Amino acid sequence: MGKVETCPVQVGDEAPDFVAETQFGDFHFREFTKGSWCVFFSHPADFTPVCTTEFGMVSKLYKDFEARNCKVVGMSVDSVESHKAWIKDINETQSTKVTFPIVADEKGSVATAFGMCSKPEVRDAVPKIETRTLYIIDSNNKVQLHMAYPSNVGRNFYEILRILDALQLTAFHNVGTPANWKVGEDILILPEVTEEEASEQFPKGFTEIKPYLRLTPVPDKKTSLVV
Repeated sequence: MGKVETCPVQVGDEAPDFVAETQFGDFHFREFTKGSWCVFFSHPADFTPVCTTEFGMVSKLYKDFEARNCKVVGMSVDSVESHKAWIKDINETQSTKVTFPIVADEKGSVATAFGMCSKPEVRDAVPKIETRTLYIIDSNNKVQLHMAYPSNVGRNFYEILRILDALQLTAFHNVGTPANWKVGEDILILPEVTEEEASEQFPKGFTEIKPYLRLTPVPDKKTSLVV
């Protein structure tokens, strides 16, 4: 019998819990992210050029994630000692100070749990290979975004912040965001919201272009998900 394929974690799934080691010591994912949103992103190896710039950028934007009640967790298959040495390079070359945990997934167990490497030839490679995968996980441990990048294309973390803003907005209100939406711009009232409900839920008013296409200013921010 062949090996069982790992099913990748998808949007709407509960994020797997795990215990691992980071540069700060023992790490329990669910305990660390409790009550917060989380950006969890993996990379193939330490001391790689694209990922060095990415980790530097995330470090510089750390307070922006923190302001959105969002924890940041990085990961690769390299060891804690490798992470510590690489962090010194990141801090030096990117003019920053990495303060978020980087998981040492040396056996690939976390990558397997998330289904980051579903094909056996990738998952069982020696040395281990992890895709450059990014998840946004909400405060109820549900995956709200899943993205995978090739190894030679840097991720845009300003875009990740924009997506996080949109996800939190749509999680707290019966709205959607239009194409190319940016913070402060009008948003869309969901079609299932009746006109009477819209008047109650959106006191700033709304503009009806079509019955299914209604624009409204961004409502006052809520700070927690309603379970």
